[in-house]
Amino acid sequence: MTLIMNIISIQNNIGLPKYKQIILSIEKAIEVGKLIKGDRLPSVNKVCLAFSLSRDTVLLAYDELKKRGIIYAIPGKGYYVKSIEITITQKVFLLFDELNIFKEDIYNSFLQNIGKNVQVDIFFHHFNVQVFKKLIDDSNGNYTKYIIMPTNLNDIVDSIKTLPVGDVIILDQTNSDLKMFPAIYQNHQRDIYEGLIKGKSRLSKYKKLILIFPGFREPPGMKIGFESFCKEYKYDYEIISDFSNQSIALGDLYIIPHDRDLLSVIENAMGRNLKLGEDFGIISYNETPLKKIAANGITTISTNFELMGKILADMVLNGKKEQIENRSALILRNSL
Repeated sequence: MTLIMNIISIQNNIGLPKYKQIILSIEKAIEVGKLIKGDRLPSVNKVCLAFSLSRDTVLLAYDELKKRGIIYAIPGKGYYVKSIEITITQKVFLLFDELNIFKEDIYNSFLQNIGKNVQVDIFFHHFNVQVFKKLIDDSNGNYTKYIIMPTNLNDIVDSIKTLPVGDVIILDQTNSDLKMFPAIYQNHQRDIYEGLIKGKSRLSKYKKLILIFPGFREPPGMKIGFESFCKEYKYDYEIISDFSNQSIALGDLYIIPHDRDLLSVIENAMGRNLKLGEDFGIISYNETPLKKIAANGITTISTNFELMGKILADMVLNGKKEQIENRSALILRNSL
């Protein structure tokens, strides 16, 4: 009992919830050296008896410290001090699909705006459902926030729903099955539709619109929006999964989500001395500095990835529960 009293202090009628008093007591004990890394905390039952508290109150305190990475639990043995970095106020699990220049922009912007007292652990599922589920399962209960990029993976909603609903934020793509979670997302169906409308005055010189859409990683809304535009405005169009066996025809306009396909199209045109913006056209997805100057300027449809990271940090820091659409825009250059 003396050991418990030496670590935890609980006072009545001071306007501070008792679970928070437990948290502050343990933080203070770590700060002054009464608890060091590896030390065992008083058991839940002993704290309950010492202060006439419910198990839920003590568990709430210990769970919050666990999520912040300050303590950890060994089933059947108890709770132990994992870290003495008590300044960490939040511990964030960030699950991306893959690392590319666009995700790097989101990540760097998020880190710049989240502050020094938040620990961010980043993981990648590489569009593999089993990897996705294992990462979710292994992380459950160890973080204060879970930022999930589900892309278009199937059969993952139940896995996400095992996480604390108030601690999850969906990033980049969402759907009706995930509507209970706050999100910062792109509306790919509307973005491509509105982007093509904005560039419509330049489309008259093209005979055919071609979307390169492998269909594995791309948002389904992109294909739907493209087809809706072409049908509504009566454009001849085609959707292909691969450009490798294709040859550019005069008057073709390519809409290209992936930069690898962008390079293939440009190389094909160079080999045939076709002039971009006159003999054929390109609309690329996602803005990069190189597209401002490559091939005398590549037209893009792109969201602001740095803004996405900034809004994401604001959602985490301020506990916002909104679903926020990060709009895209058409950036016109000589390739159209």
